[in-house]
Amino acid sequence: MENFKLVLPEHLNHYGFLFGGNLLKWIDEVSYIAVTLDYPGCNFVTVAMDRVEFRKSIRGGTIIRFETTKKRVGRTSVEYTVQVFTEKIENRERVMAFSTNITFVAVDEEGNKTPLPC
Repeated sequence: MENFKLVLPEHLNHYGFLFGGNLLKWIDEVSYIAVTLDYPGCNFVTVAMDRVEFRKSIRGGTIIRFETTKKRVGRTSVEYTVQVFTEKIENRERVMAFSTNITFVAVDEEGNKTPLPC
């Protein structure tokens, strides 16, 4: 699944680069969309995100591409890999800026783990 985001001034830190917390929030959001579309009718919560290492600074005005792929399905959990690329408008050159795995757990109405499929 692909999603895009334009980095605006309100997303920047005091050095003029994308604030890392915004990127992590967007990763959680795009991967939540993926798991929700893959398992309609189920409720999920985020339980883990792997290593956080920012490989490339991202400036304001940059278009970033999120590529989300399902990596593993457990009894109650689903893990996705999210790769984040910067994309130059003039030549569509892509550079990987960040990559992580994120895990969701299916929960019932009381917030207890529930087996997949829901």
